Amino acid sequence: MNNRRSFLSSCGAGFGAMALSAMLHEESRAANDGALRVLHHPPKAKRVVQLFMAGGASQIDLWDYKPILEKRHGEQSDFGEHVETFQDGLGPWMKSPFRFSRHGEAGKMLSEVVEPLGEFVDDIAFIHNMVGKTGVHSQATYLQATGFQLPGFPGMGSWVTYGLGSMNDNLPTFVVLPDHRGFASNGPKNWASAFLPASAQGTAIFPQREEAIEDLVARADFITKTSEKDGMSLLHRMNLLHQEVRSTDSRLNARIRSYELAAAMQLSAPDALDISGESQATMAMYGLDRIGATYSDEINPAEEAEYFGRKCLIARRLLERGVRFVQIWSGNDNGFPRRNWDSHENLQRDHGPLARGMAVGTAALLKDLKQRGLLEDTIVLWTSEFGRMPSSQGGTGRDHNPYVFTNWLCGGGIQGGITYGESDEWGYKPLERSHPTQVYDVHATILHQLGIDHKRLTVRHNGIDRRLTDVHGRVLHEILVS
Repeated sequence: MNNRRSFLSSCGAGFGAMALSAMLHEESRAANDGALRVLHHPPKAKRVVQLFMAGGASQIDLWDYKPILEKRHGEQSDFGEHVETFQDGLGPWMKSPFRFSRHGEAGKMLSEVVEPLGEFVDDIAFIHNMVGKTGVHSQATYLQATGFQLPGFPGMGSWVTYGLGSMNDNLPTFVVLPDHRGFASNGPKNWASAFLPASAQGTAIFPQREEAIEDLVARADFITKTSEKDGMSLLHRMNLLHQEVRSTDSRLNARIRSYELAAAMQLSAPDALDISGESQATMAMYGLDRIGATYSDEINPAEEAEYFGRKCLIARRLLERGVRFVQIWSGNDNGFPRRNWDSHENLQRDHGPLARGMAVGTAALLKDLKQRGLLEDTIVLWTSEFGRMPSSQGGTGRDHNPYVFTNWLCGGGIQGGITYGESDEWGYKPLERSHPTQVYDVHATILHQLGIDHKRLTVRHNGIDRRLTDVHGRVLHEILVS
């Protein structure tokens, strides 16, 4: 396919351009009801998985090794400049409570709590110079999830859904797998469609619940297949009559499509969510070899591995059935005891179990996608709303650090085994402060790999041509396979 593209693009402006356009249209054909009838350029990816660590995962305790913190541990922190923190977390320098070691041909230093991912460091591009705009959870979460700090903007998955449409008529295009304990900051607003058509919003699925999708299947005894079919037929006719005089209102059309999708999902979703046919080896790989076990009230790695691993396995099953965008959350909104990554009080207590559980599920997902040939056209993005400070808070915790943190990407034409952008020696700010990486750049790069020019996927709202990357963003060609 690549050779064909190269040949055709080198031909004259007539035949070559027309043929390349036809090929792009052919590659777009699988998209159903997407705004882009023809992709802007040949895609390298078809699907995206976003792994979101709610609460602020510490880059310097997982991926971004800082030996100077070991040397200066316990000394009074001195940043050489005024530092604004969220909770006055400017105690002494604090080394990571976790051991680091090298992995892969790249020799990437990883913390022991994410060691299962060491097998895949040569497939991953780490970005250690990410910067945010705020240390407030809700705003920072919005920024990473939607590209804007304020509510009222579509999630990244909604933009992808709007632009590319569905690859499967029987399942949602954009699926969200929240933390089993509840939503993170902002809740469903992180995956809302906002001013995009309502059909572009994410569908939340809770695979650990008896009813993973609320109200999907009728439970009343008096409902039969015949009565349900007749009722849907009548509702369809009434909806069409209502729509005839309201053709510009997308809400009814979205509702009609949601009912049609719900009817299809009654048959397809139970199969996608049923993991009983998976092999014992697969279940063990995802940390699901202890289902039914009882866990202590304290946060622990086995429980985290089971719940996060289940979501990762469900994600793989959804992706291979044509779901285009899956968002997996780790951590719920603030509460005590901590069940998120907001480790102000005790980083080892919170990050240890969360990271070990996340690493088991994520490593299994990467391995599973890779062995099934899906990783080559699936982008996996790992992120959090911000990082954490190299100084300590209360002796064993860390405060918020929006000034630098880590994202990583894998698959879908992403170059593996590299680090793009570094933080300074402390892990406080980017090493090159004038050249940080922003979320807009990551979003632009993901859209690029999907065949979309981020500047051209726009929707006019309140007199402004809105896009996922606002007025910013550049494609990170340095991390892409040439």
